[in-house]
Amino acid sequence: TDPLIASWSDRTTNRRGRRIPFLMFGALPAALFLVLMFVPPVQGVSGWNIVWLVVVQALFYVSLTVYVTPFFALLPELGHTPTERLNLSTWISVTYALGIILAAQAPTIADVLQSAFSLDSELRAFQLAVGLLALLALVFMYVPVIFIDEKKYCDSVPTRVPLLPALRETLRNVHFRYYVVADFSYFTGLTIITTGLLFYVTVLLRQEDALVGTLLAVTVVVSFLFYPLVNLLAKRIGKKPLVVLSFLAMSAIFLGIFFLGRFPLSDQAQAYALVLLYAVPLAFLGVLPNAVLADIAEHDAQRTGERKEGMFFAARTLMQKFGQTFGVLIFAMLTTFGKDPGDDLGIRLSGMVGFVLTFSAGLVFTRYDERKVLRELADAEEPA
Repeated sequence: TDPLIASWSDRTTNRRGRRIPFLMFGALPAALFLVLMFVPPVQGVSGWNIVWLVVVQALFYVSLTVYVTPFFALLPELGHTPTERLNLSTWISVTYALGIILAAQAPTIADVLQSAFSLDSELRAFQLAVGLLALLALVFMYVPVIFIDEKKYCDSVPTRVPLLPALRETLRNVHFRYYVVADFSYFTGLTIITTGLLFYVTVLLRQEDALVGTLLAVTVVVSFLFYPLVNLLAKRIGKKPLVVLSFLAMSAIFLGIFFLGRFPLSDQAQAYALVLLYAVPLAFLGVLPNAVLADIAEHDAQRTGERKEGMFFAARTLMQKFGQTFGVLIFAMLTTFGKDPGDDLGIRLSGMVGFVLTFSAGLVFTRYDERKVLRELADAEEPA
């Protein structure tokens, strides 16, 4: 549905613009289906609950796509210079991290609600907590709908290019091709490592699985703290060198996974060292790729005269999802080589595969000509 929604948004002639109407219609069903995922029709084990989850989750992700794809397409439209696009991308990453931190408090909120209202069911308390978070999310999702005047702040000219030709033209863009191939490789490797974290902790480092939650929280917080530095360095050095270095740094960290449990540190210290090192390149790769893609989309619009920002972000999201699916399949296949304490070759090999993928991403991204894109954008922005 990503390219479909993107094409629809790119070609919309609504009086409020090409993006805001989609945000307006996507927010409510996304919040509603989020809540319904936690309210199964049968109180107990039932095949009907599986059917319910499949249908509701599919509707949730379609609704979320209706909101998110046009939302990201606003990035190159609201940011009229590379610096503005970088700043917007940084703030999006900041609020994304805050959203993760807040959503992770659902169990804690549930405990507070159960105690405050003397609820006799942990399940009901958790459902209520999810409902409150969904309501809060809905309010925040409507903020841009209410306060962004797209007609005033964006060069919102509908494209005339239909879905399939628009997708083909997007994939033919040489700058985007290098970007999306590197992005696909990165997300494949990232998914392998994310999927394997539980095994790294429990199999390679012989720790309790409860440590995984703590490590994820540390990763988010440390990555969050590096966002201001990412923004500052990108303005001084440029986005491309930092992205390449981040890919290469992450590949070195993934290589270290092969040797987990064998370093001259305690197992718990190795676990924390892994996520602390991992959080740094993750911060850079959480901010910069969106800003790079916004530059590419704006450059394409200036070059072709057709504004297909939605399609660029949709094509990127589509390849991300392919990469995530591919990563899960690769990890599952690797586990056949061993996934238990003392028989862990498959788990260790996942680090090697992650190394190859992220190192390849770094090499591919060196082909992206950032100087040419920014120079031609600057020339187009100069008054005639």
